[in-house]
Amino acid sequence: MTTPLCTCRFCGSDITLSLVDLGHQPPSNSYLPSAEAEEKAFPLHAVVCEDCHLVQLADDVPADQIFTADYAYFSSYSASWVAHAKAYADAMIDRFGLGAGSKVVEIASNDGYLLQHFVNAGVQVLGVDPAAGCAEAARAKGVQTEVAFFNAETATRLKSAGHGADLMAANNVLAHVPDIRSFVEGFAILLNDDGVMTVEFPHLLNLLNLVQFDTIYHEHYSYLSLLAVERIFGECGLKVFDVEELTTHGGSLRVYACKSNSAAHAEQPGVEFVRVKERVAGLNARATYEGFEAKCEGVREGLLAFLDAAALDGKTVAAYGAAAKGNTLLNYANVDTALIEFVCDGNPAKQGKYLPGSRIPILAPDHIDSAQPDYVLILPWNIRAEVSAQLSHIQAWGGKFVVAVPEIEVW
Repeated sequence: MTTPLCTCRFCGSDITLSLVDLGHQPPSNSYLPSAEAEEKAFPLHAVVCEDCHLVQLADDVPADQIFTADYAYFSSYSASWVAHAKAYADAMIDRFGLGAGSKVVEIASNDGYLLQHFVNAGVQVLGVDPAAGCAEAARAKGVQTEVAFFNAETATRLKSAGHGADLMAANNVLAHVPDIRSFVEGFAILLNDDGVMTVEFPHLLNLLNLVQFDTIYHEHYSYLSLLAVERIFGECGLKVFDVEELTTHGGSLRVYACKSNSAAHAEQPGVEFVRVKERVAGLNARATYEGFEAKCEGVREGLLAFLDAAALDGKTVAAYGAAAKGNTLLNYANVDTALIEFVCDGNPAKQGKYLPGSRIPILAPDHIDSAQPDYVLILPWNIRAEVSAQLSHIQAWGGKFVVAVPEIEVW
């Protein structure tokens, strides 16, 4: 009998199916103050529950070791993401008739990147985020923010304080919670009777098809499909009534849900469209997940072959974007400053620090101009168009861009 790798964080079933083991790695957003600083590494092994089909990490890093007061991810440093947030706010105001008497609550509201657009439209808001630094930045934008981890207990407290929500948003956070059941139950508690919640998350189908294993890191406890989300929501008092496919984060889903007993929101065709798409792809079949690790190894070998060839040719390689996904990739491939001299990032909170694991120094973007590297490896490939447009001037000295996922591409 096969020994279980772990038990499912949602349904409690024994899990025996491995997706990919990425070894021991430090948390991807735990940037180092110096190249000599001590750090901890934890197992990074994604597995698949064959009961509820939730893909998840076999081992947890405690959330309070990741989402601390000095948590360095600020959403507003990506112009394309802020634009995405504004488009969302405009669409939700129009679709659900939100106005001055409405309340919008965002979970993992970060630095106010999204809720600021509702504030500007005269809609009442509340942000909930565990990172005090992000909350401070949000308040500076006029976004009322509660510093807390969201769960059923927090939702009950906020509901009693008069924060019942007509719209709740949770962008790229459903994957970030170890207790996904209590988290989702919180939405059913805090929503008004006919209120709507939306969640956005990278679609598991794209992770598998495009070998996006670098989106696996300790902050992401779960990797989500509509198949798993409908099961989870249904058991937590919610029903899905619409689904949209998005291009963000390499291909995401936006799922709309309401309370299970609400009759205000009829199921839209997008739900069945994605259900069928996942069924055809075999997301409910073991064979779909087998062999993924070999594909990840292929990406790793492709990156190392490129970096080794560049070094032999006397070419210099810098990276752009001190992103969590980049840290997963670099640490899986055991890349350090011998192959990539530095990484640039526009976030001042990261500049002057070092990437976890690889210990590559993080510098301001203008360092690319002074160093004039032969290649710039874009680590956050999901914003490659934005980055390559910002840095198009590297072509003046013959510089080229590179991405490594799903395979090496140089242009």
